[in-house]
Amino acid sequence: MSADPSGFSERTSTAAEEAARPATSSDIDTIVVLASALRAQMSAERGGPLWAAHDALPTATPELLTARLEAKDQATLVGTLDGSVLAYGLAHIEPVGTSGMLGVIDELFVLEPARAVGLGETLLRALVDWCTAAGITHGIDATALPGDRLAKNFFESAGFKARRLIMHKSPTR
Repeated sequence: MSADPSGFSERTSTAAEEAARPATSSDIDTIVVLASALRAQMSAERGGPLWAAHDALPTATPELLTARLEAKDQATLVGTLDGSVLAYGLAHIEPVGTSGMLGVIDELFVLEPARAVGLGETLLRALVDWCTAAGITHGIDATALPGDRLAKNFFESAGFKARRLIMHKSPTR
């Protein structure tokens, strides 16, 4: 693990083929493709279409991602397996009234072939490290859609707990 003046510590798994690092401009096109895959996957889940229309970040574009790379209150990280970018994570910090800061993991996605080998865990730990270094005082939030047991179990295995449930009723026609 190497220190970075931005407060981010590069994370490498014990097997040394998985790593998480800050994204660079050369990663942007790959992140755009991964973000599109995330939106396609989430949109097919229960609650996904409304998430995509209401809760998700705007569609990832090269311009949006370039701006994120320069923002001090936002993290854009990539996860690599044997040097290939197969995952990305986006996080930001936001004020909680006048009492401190909350970390929010906006997006975290790992391509299917790289799941279940620890890349997601490595990337999640790096996002948590970034939020902690950024000065969060109220913890870190992440989203799992209802019925997505894999995402729920993934976050719970890293110590996340549900802090609220949003109930929704679709209009009757």
